[in-house]
Amino acid sequence: MEARLEGLGDFWAQVLDFAEKTAVRVGTQLMADFGQVQAAEKLDGGLVTQSDKWADQEIREAITAAFPTHGVLSEEGEHIFPDTEWCWIIDPLDGTTNFARGIPIWGISMGLFYQGFPVFGYVYLPPLAQTFCGYWNEKSESLPITKGAFLNYQQIHTSGDSISKNHFFNFCTRSISAIEHPFPCKIRMLGVATYNFLMVAAGITLGGVEATPKIWDIAAVWTIINAADGVWVPLETESIFPLEAGKDYSNRSYPTLVLSRPDLVPVFQPLVQSLSQSAKP
Repeated sequence: MEARLEGLGDFWAQVLDFAEKTAVRVGTQLMADFGQVQAAEKLDGGLVTQSDKWADQEIREAITAAFPTHGVLSEEGEHIFPDTEWCWIIDPLDGTTNFARGIPIWGISMGLFYQGFPVFGYVYLPPLAQTFCGYWNEKSESLPITKGAFLNYQQIHTSGDSISKNHFFNFCTRSISAIEHPFPCKIRMLGVATYNFLMVAAGITLGGVEATPKIWDIAAVWTIINAADGVWVPLETESIFPLEAGKDYSNRSYPTLVLSRPDLVPVFQPLVQSLSQSAKP
C-alpha cells in the first residue's frame, strides 16, 4: 500500500492495509455476482443473498487470521458484542436490495472499536470505485491515532453551504413519513444507510436521516462523519457508546440524523424527531 495518508503510525497503517486488501478481494467477487443472484427475505423484512453470507465468512476469517485477539460482530453472523479490547463490526454487503436488483450503490463496511468505542471506519463501494475511511479517537490518548476522513485517500470535509432548494438531504425508506412539504432541501433516497451518511461527510449533501439503522450500519460511518467534522444527532436519549460486552445488538436500532454543521440541527431535528418511535421494537 502506498503511503497515501501521511502521519499514520505502524498500527494504523496495518489496519488500513488490511481493510483495503480484504475489501478489494471480497469486492471483486461481489462484482461478479452483482445483479446475478437471488435474494431471500429475512425475519426483519430485509433481503439476504448467498453473496452476503459468503462475504461475511470471508471477512470474518480474514480478521481472525490478521488480528487473532480481535472480536467480530457482523450483520450475517454473531450479534453479541464480545469481551475483547478490540472488535470489528462489519456489514459484508450494505445495500443488498440494490445489489440484487442491479442498482450500483452498495458496499462493504468495516468499523474497528477500541474498548467499545469506534476509532476506525472503512467503506468500499466497488461499483463506484469509491473508498471512504476515517480515524477518530476521543477516549484514549495512548492510541497512536490520526484524526481524518478520506475519500479515495483525499481528505474530505462536510459542506459549509447555506440551505437551499438546490441542496440535497437523504432519507431512508422508513423515514419518508417525516417528510414535510415544503422541505428545505431536495430529497434523495439512495438505498444504502452508510452511503446516505457518507455523502454528508464528503460535502455532497447537507444532511441525512435513517430511522432504523443497526449497529453494523453505523459502526464505520460514525468515525468518518466525526472525523469530517460532521454532526451526529441521535434521535433518542439512550447513549450509543460504549458498546457492552455480552449484549445482543441484533434488535437494537439507532434512529439518527447526520448534518454537515451544528447550526443546521435546530432546522432539521424538529422535522425528523418523530422517527425515534420507529426504532421501538
